[in-house]
Amino acid sequence: MKIKMLKCKSCGEYTLRSDKCPYCGGALRSPHPARFSPDDKYSKYRLKLILSEKTQE
Repeated sequence: MKIKMLKCKSCGEYTLRSDKCPYCGGALRSPHPARFSPDDKYSKYRLKLILSEKTQE
């Protein structure tokens, strides 16, 4: 299944384009969260990454 809707990392706008954001030219990512698994082996690493990105802003 191909992801159709994407979200800009810099301005937060949604778009159907797959190359870059039409509003600011920023990089795009999927707006959907990762699948949940109770046996998630990498949750602590993902949480560290998210917290480090928030402290840099």
